[in-house]
Amino acid sequence: MKANEQRFSQAAIPRAERPIRLGSLLFTLVQPRPGHALAYNRWYERDHFFAGCMIGAFTLAGGRFVATSNCKALRFGAGAIDPQQGAYLALYWILDGAHAAWDKWAVQQVNALHREGRMFAEREHIHTGFYRYVAEFNAPGSHMPIELALNRPYAGLAALLIDLAPGKTVDDAAGFFRNRDCPGDVALLAAPMPMDPTRPADVPDSTGPHCLYLSFELADPLRVWAEDYVPLAAAAEAAGLGQVSFASPFLPTVFGTDKYVDEL
Repeated sequence: MKANEQRFSQAAIPRAERPIRLGSLLFTLVQPRPGHALAYNRWYERDHFFAGCMIGAFTLAGGRFVATSNCKALRFGAGAIDPQQGAYLALYWILDGAHAAWDKWAVQQVNALHREGRMFAEREHIHTGFYRYVAEFNAPGSHMPIELALNRPYAGLAALLIDLAPGKTVDDAAGFFRNRDCPGDVALLAAPMPMDPTRPADVPDSTGPHCLYLSFELADPLRVWAEDYVPLAAAAEAAGLGQVSFASPFLPTVFGTDKYVDEL
């Protein structure tokens, strides 16, 4: 076993040697109903961000992102998601090997929050689901581990949902992305996991043969969207991987402020 003095003297630490590893994640895309965006933003960051996920054991990190009207104007995809829906995205990293325990706590916790009247009725779940880690990718010269991506103040995020073609697997998707330069600083590929049947009734099932690609951007994602992500999605489809059902840039929210609420 390597001593930490040796292990952490290198920038790129293989996943197998990382003491802390991302194992699964929660991706939750939500749309506040008209007239309720301001209260939703404040409720989520002041209560639910913590009470719903962050205070749970095995939560590595969390982050919030927003799709302004300018972000939504760049969206594309052949899936069922209305491009004008889904203003707020929250991501949570869960420790490798702890998903079952975390999920059990999360379902009990959110049901308790419902009983306590601490939820927010005036919103719609657009796409909410658990995903398991499959692979991560770095831009040339980057050694950023995916575990730290939600802690670093990136300029934004690009999210792609890809419905896999018949006969294609998430491993095929990993091979596709591994053979291309990562457009962001670090990116994640993940596969859907089953949702607990005792979850609240307003949380839809988001499983099925698809994969999730998240790319964390040093540059403004709106500025590089047409140059980097539109061609990436087109290449995935041209390679026969499947059909991009949803693609969107997102900006990080600014905690403690109402920034972007009037730009949705």
